[in-house]
Amino acid sequence: MSRYSALVWVLAVAMPLCGQTSSASKPAPPATAAVEPGEISAGVYHNPSFGFTYKLPYGWVDRTSEMREASTDPAKSMVLLEVFQRPPEATGSTVNSAVVIAAESISSYPGLKDAAQYFGPLGEITTTNGLAAVNEPYEFPVDAKPIVRRDFIKQLAVGSMHQSTLAWLARGYVVSFTFIASNDDEVTELLESLTFGKKAAVGRK
Repeated sequence: MSRYSALVWVLAVAMPLCGQTSSASKPAPPATAAVEPGEISAGVYHNPSFGFTYKLPYGWVDRTSEMREASTDPAKSMVLLEVFQRPPEATGSTVNSAVVIAAESISSYPGLKDAAQYFGPLGEITTTNGLAAVNEPYEFPVDAKPIVRRDFIKQLAVGSMHQSTLAWLARGYVVSFTFIASNDDEVTELLESLTFGKKAAVGRK
């Protein structure tokens, strides 16, 4: 799986299927710890490597295994979780809400020193897919983790697609959390299911 391929696929299937087309510095050190893929149990995804959980919306469709199987180099890029409101292949008149969580080796981004810098290369794929950034990257701590967030929007014939992506550097990886829905309230609801630790609650900006 090449860089961004998971996000490209998510952006494509999240859109309604109704005629829409879809400074030099030293390289960062390679990842030093293996990543466990995590697992879903009783409707909750647990990842012991990064210490977070995500409670899946009831009835959503899990496509994580398919994307992991498509990976050509799991050591550099791995989909941890990928779920959709409805099957990606199903035609719909609204945005197919989605959540995708991935881990990419920092070594894939020479010179990357902080999470905000991740949104530079990410901008390439969002722009290609017609999404416009609505703000600059900003601090969005979740359970005291130093996470950075940026929000995007794309106008569609049937409304708009809203996307919020969170980036976090941990254990030699960029961990990205992407939430896609029809409006900001729905994105916020999806985001609130992300927690770190047993009793943590999602932080607010």
